[in-house]
Amino acid sequence: MSRGNTPSQHNSTLAISPLVGSRSIQVPPSQQQPRSGIAQNTGTRHWSGSHRAAQTPYHSVTYSPLVQKIQSNASLATPAPAKDYNGGSTAGLLASMTKNGLFGPTVPSILRRVSAATGSKGSKNASGGLETEELLDENQASNTIDIAQLPAAEKLRLWRHDSLMQHQYRTAEYIGDKVYAMTGDPNDAFWLAQVYYNSGSYVRAVELLSHNNLDTSSVMCRYLMALCLLQLKKYEEALDIVGETNPFQDPLGNHVKNQDGGIKLESSMCYIRGKIFAALNNFDKAKESLKEALQVDVKNFEAFDELVSKNLLTPNEEWTFLATLDFSDLDDNEEFIRSLYTSRLSKYLNLDEVRKAQNFLIDEYKLHDNTDVIHSSVDTLFTQCKFSDCLKLCEEALEHDEFNFSILPTYISCLYELGGKNKLFLISHKLAENFPKHPITWFGVGAYYMCTNKISEARKYFSKASILDPTFSQAWIGFAHTYAVEGEHEQAISAYSTASRFFPGSHLPNLFLGMQYLLMGALPLAEEYFVLAYDVCPYDPLLLNEMGVLYFKKNDYVKAKRYLKKAWEAIKVLDSESKSWVSIHTNLAHSYRKLGENERAVKCFKLVLETAGKDTDTLCALGYVYLVMNRIGKAVDALHGSLALCPSNQTAHALLKQALDVNLSTVLDESHPLVVSSKIQEQGSVMSRKRAANKLDVHTMAKKLKQGQISSEDEGVDEDSMDLE
Repeated sequence: MSRGNTPSQHNSTLAISPLVGSRSIQVPPSQQQPRSGIAQNTGTRHWSGSHRAAQTPYHSVTYSPLVQKIQSNASLATPAPAKDYNGGSTAGLLASMTKNGLFGPTVPSILRRVSAATGSKGSKNASGGLETEELLDENQASNTIDIAQLPAAEKLRLWRHDSLMQHQYRTAEYIGDKVYAMTGDPNDAFWLAQVYYNSGSYVRAVELLSHNNLDTSSVMCRYLMALCLLQLKKYEEALDIVGETNPFQDPLGNHVKNQDGGIKLESSMCYIRGKIFAALNNFDKAKESLKEALQVDVKNFEAFDELVSKNLLTPNEEWTFLATLDFSDLDDNEEFIRSLYTSRLSKYLNLDEVRKAQNFLIDEYKLHDNTDVIHSSVDTLFTQCKFSDCLKLCEEALEHDEFNFSILPTYISCLYELGGKNKLFLISHKLAENFPKHPITWFGVGAYYMCTNKISEARKYFSKASILDPTFSQAWIGFAHTYAVEGEHEQAISAYSTASRFFPGSHLPNLFLGMQYLLMGALPLAEEYFVLAYDVCPYDPLLLNEMGVLYFKKNDYVKAKRYLKKAWEAIKVLDSESKSWVSIHTNLAHSYRKLGENERAVKCFKLVLETAGKDTDTLCALGYVYLVMNRIGKAVDALHGSLALCPSNQTAHALLKQALDVNLSTVLDESHPLVVSSKIQEQGSVMSRKRAANKLDVHTMAKKLKQGQISSEDEGVDEDSMDLE
């Protein structure tokens, strides 16, 4: 438990904890009211007595949720003073309250029943609380209040809280309204507004909080009222409630450690300010407010998730910002939470750090089956374009939680990439049955129609998903893709432009904008958007490849080679599947070819053939390079291979004819292997003819000599030759 000046949530709910025993309430020292009535959190003074507390119908043991924690140097706010039945002011008591005790000491009976499940000494309760003996202060054991002796209003509060915890909102509203009518206490007004908020009656909650100016006298009421206005999409009014800047910010940037382990209300106010700015499309201020929420209190995961999942920070900004956060308030959980946050960051860089964090969470905390750890691995595999492995891991995660909305978008994207139409249909059908108003449902339906080449239907459902959640980036990208597939460049550009404004931390909208302009032949505009995307994420191989293609088309082969080599290096860093990046190797080979680096071009083409298998265009290009290098035989072989795969390849036909013509007209020097081989063959042929001629002459002359037609002297026949016969 907290031992600081600010009461902890454990202290504020201890008063009716079942761990105290029987039906009595133990009042801890840190929550006792000083006799003077002035707020003091020293934990050394006592209330004036339990009987006086019992006589106060609505402040006997209830700690107000309306007031922000009191720091040693400042207080965020105090509610309007309320009069007790004896005419005394309760401002002193309210000023010492903590907002973390939202249920005050009046913990619902359902919690008491759950907590009472453990009865043995030295064991923790069901909610992970401390032992009974640790919670009780023996010196204060006699300072108890019997619940049976509490006034009617206090018992009604217990009824109200039980109903709220059991989600019986109609009952909680009915009883809460009566309690507030009886007491007029700002705390009861706040709790009735909580009931309205949980039941979706946001307008009634706003009206109630506006009554008696509760929204101006309490930070907690202002926070709740801003939440209601945000739900009602009254963003300007909500911003007026919370203010455009943080009024509690320390000029020196100092933050006092939170003593009770909860989330500071100041951080929550910054978070909701960021949500309002995001809804108003002011993403720069939204980003700064959300970052401030984490800087005030690193436990505000909602702010962290908003920054990361909504693409408000670039990959570099994510890693830089994480390094500035102070996790020391978490004590023993410092490395645990740091690793959890690290596993959520961009996978385009510092992949080793992400893997280190994942291994730490698995080895130290046995979280190998945890959804968030699996989600981090899923993101890594998807970034590496290992779609088959990613799909398998997604399916393993969905076996434990079939409708996990953090996994489903990636799962749907993998199915689309792999052409899994049947599985897309099945998951879309299940989502439509169970979550008809969720954006992921209609994103899945759109992906199915996109996979079946029904573009107009896909566009309709992607649009529906983006309307349900304007911050759903995948829906916006899918919607724009439907225009790009049909060649509707202007509409695609408009949709991608909207996405680029909504998601400043994502490079994908600007990348796709550049690709559209590249297809249209507007090379200067394409370069402009590629540069914008490169500034956000210079690590994406797809972006680097497109920039290489752009400069290739601009005949700037040196720049083309530079960016294509960067793309190749990025593949190695990501440990990505080489088959997914065949185009990069092919484009790099063509860049080498244009620059006259033919040996490197040949190596690249051979790598493509080894990786992706034989391809008619690749073999044709390889044959052309061999032809340029005057390796006619290899050129002919490559071109024959190209034509074997595609006999209608006119380019291969033309190059083969040229290779054969060159082969016929080429003048070979004396040292060429073919010339040397030809000479050897010719010499052999001459000697064979001479031997054959000599043999024929000997037989003829021998025959004539026998017939006496000639003499050996007339023909000059060698007598040695005669002997051979």
